[in-house]
Amino acid sequence: MENYDLTIIGGGPAGIFAGVYAGMHNAKAQIVESLPNLGGQVAALYPEKQILDIAGFPAISGRNLIQQQQAQLNQFPLAIKTGAAVTNVTANAAGFLVQTNQETTQTRAVIVAVGNGAFAPRKLAVPGAEALTGKKLFYSIPNLAAFKGHDVMIAGGGDAAIDQALMLATVAKSVTLLHRRSQFRGLPHMVDLLAASSVQVKTPYLIREVSEAAGKVLVTLKPVGVTDELRQQRVDDLVVSYGFTADHSALAAWDVDLATDQQLIAVDRQMATSVPGIYAIGDGVMYPGKQPLIAVGYGEAPVAVQAIMAKYFPTRRSPVHSTSMTLPE
Repeated sequence: MENYDLTIIGGGPAGIFAGVYAGMHNAKAQIVESLPNLGGQVAALYPEKQILDIAGFPAISGRNLIQQQQAQLNQFPLAIKTGAAVTNVTANAAGFLVQTNQETTQTRAVIVAVGNGAFAPRKLAVPGAEALTGKKLFYSIPNLAAFKGHDVMIAGGGDAAIDQALMLATVAKSVTLLHRRSQFRGLPHMVDLLAASSVQVKTPYLIREVSEAAGKVLVTLKPVGVTDELRQQRVDDLVVSYGFTADHSALAAWDVDLATDQQLIAVDRQMATSVPGIYAIGDGVMYPGKQPLIAVGYGEAPVAVQAIMAKYFPTRRSPVHSTSMTLPE
């Protein structure tokens, strides 16, 4: 059985950076990811999305961000195990047994970086939606070029919907953003960008039915507050951005019992959970002032790794940071 200093469960942005920092400590570490590739939701759902809250990058696509992180991770000899779903974590005298669908390994400490856990899009629950899903109706935009020259409708009112509308406006013939309220839930800056763009805003409307007509999507709309009036609009593609549902049931099946706060893992200032030796970072954790941002997850990763190394491997030398170096005179 392979024995590790540290096991990072989850290979999203925060988990990858935790691996980088573990590498800086020369820790023998593994990253275990249930998806076929590293990157988590960013790679799987938002590869074309422009991410605006990463320091040093005015904007960077999700795909390029994960590629840059993987290049950074490749500097260190960590074990990367993808397609490996963790089925159980069990405490023992030497730390923990980590069981996946592929193997069981021993580890001294664990960092849980599973984000929102298993995720699935909130579906459009109207007649005709299921038949068009994956053909004319989509819940993410993995390939922006596929919408080039198309008339596209986006349904949703949050930052993700606004971001997708702005992104599609750079390649599509026309973009209509549909929302059931008159006001959008997005950040003020994103709403200002929307107002200055070519995106046509249609509010407040609900989708009542979708069907295929002459190779296009016929969207039947109902104005909110009007009982008997229906309108229709034909578009080439319909993108539904109602958010995603999270499923943390996999963690509940583990032998270790992690305390929660608002259905997220409760952690202290060192990112330690209620179980000694298990730490947690990223969107799946909660503490006072927590903000669910990639940038915040990047900050949590070194805190957790440093806490683990100081507690369990105190004789090892900490990494030297570029900010503490000086050039010789």
